[in-house]
Amino acid sequence: MTSLEALKQRYRASRDGQDEPLPIRIHRAVSWLVRSEQEANDPDAQFLFLWIALNAAYASEFGFERSEREQGNEFVRKLLALDTAGRLQSALFQQFSGPIRTLIENRFVFEPFWKAARDHDSSGTWETRFAASKKSALLAVMEKRTDVVLSIVLDRLYTLRNQIVHGGSTWNGSANRAQLKDAVLIMQTITPIIVELMMEQGAETFGPVAYPYLPG
Repeated sequence: MTSLEALKQRYRASRDGQDEPLPIRIHRAVSWLVRSEQEANDPDAQFLFLWIALNAAYASEFGFERSEREQGNEFVRKLLALDTAGRLQSALFQQFSGPIRTLIENRFVFEPFWKAARDHDSSGTWETRFAASKKSALLAVMEKRTDVVLSIVLDRLYTLRNQIVHGGSTWNGSANRAQLKDAVLIMQTITPIIVELMMEQGAETFGPVAYPYLPG
């Protein structure tokens, strides 16, 4: 796992040579990563701070015109094109037998499960899609298709994020502890790697931020 202190030092050493708005993205993301470390005993808060860090890294000025999922998928494609050393692939596949696999196999972070529950849909459609998603993830691991694995993982994390942010869970409740634990472990691993990759690239790769820094 990337050391956040090392990440901060690397950012300070490189920020003067970077064009806006990349330093803003990195500065904000690192600040929320550091904040997440202070919540080791509160996985709800820790996960939310980690999600904000990820959001600070990738959110664009088009955030009001495109869905967060669309932005996230585009961001994944850009990152993987830049990750020539395969750091994300190594991180994901080393964890696949642990928190990533259990997250993928957890129906409570699969959005069609909740839609079926809300709609009282007993057709079994969500089960079919859930089985297909798990099969796709396993096949992607065997074929080393990092883009598929990462997209599925982020989709599950996004469902958990929505559940918490929109008041669909109880703080420190017992119902979602397993998925929260897995989510925090995954986010703690991949988000610092994502920030590192961004620091190595030009600002034009990621575009303008949705909320630029405006002094005063």
